[in-house]
Amino acid sequence: MLIKSLTVLQAFARQKEEVKRKAVTKTQWINADRVVMIVIFLSVIVGAIVFS
Repeated sequence: MLIKSLTVLQAFARQKEEVKRKAVTKTQWINADRVVMIVIFLSVIVGAIVFS
């Protein structure tokens, strides 16, 4: 009897069904942009404090 064992290659195997991706809405783009801008703003402040 052969035993099915988990291998590393199974993680990279192609899925049987392809996942349909939803289109990103305008409000989701705006929210993502705001999060990125806040992260950049805070990193600039932290960088200024660290390197001063």
